[in-house]
Amino acid sequence: MPFPSPPRSPSGPRRRTLLASAAGAALLVGCTSRSDDSDGGTSGSPSLAERARARAARDSEGLVGHYDAVLAVHPVLTELLGPLRAQALRHAGAFGGGSSGPSTGPATGSPTASGAPKAGKASPSASPSVTAPVPAHERDALAELAAAERALADRRAKALLDLPGELARLLASVAAAGAAHAYLLTEAAK
Repeated sequence: MPFPSPPRSPSGPRRRTLLASAAGAALLVGCTSRSDDSDGGTSGSPSLAERARARAARDSEGLVGHYDAVLAVHPVLTELLGPLRAQALRHAGAFGGGSSGPSTGPATGSPTASGAPKAGKASPSASPSVTAPVPAHERDALAELAAAERALADRRAKALLDLPGELARLLASVAAAGAAHAYLLTEAAK
């Protein structure tokens, strides 16, 4: 004996309808909040994305200056630091930074004996003319570079949450590379 099917009279909205409505609302909110945030409040000021891109370029250029300072004091570390410095320089370029800025040091290769880098332990927001002494011991210099890479990677990971898609993906990729650099430098300092 077959059981009768229950009555199909909807007493309220169905689960699929609620889920579709919630997803649509989330997309609508996501789209409108992105466009409102991106114009920075006034039409004449740079957008959030432009400011973040410029800041990321300056941060990478400051990191290149830090590498240059360590290489000037410890040229024996060139084999280890050269590729990491080159990647930091490429990161600056990816964000629109140029290699002609005062904090980048030499555009390619290692620092020369006559051209001392202008940025020592540059924090990413520090002025390019501010220098800090590089530690005399290679391990300490590597540990400072690792700390700078780690701090910058952490700041970038936090900042990408507020950025539009493509720039957020680029910043996430560069933050991951910075975390890998920090790991390599920490291991080398042991």
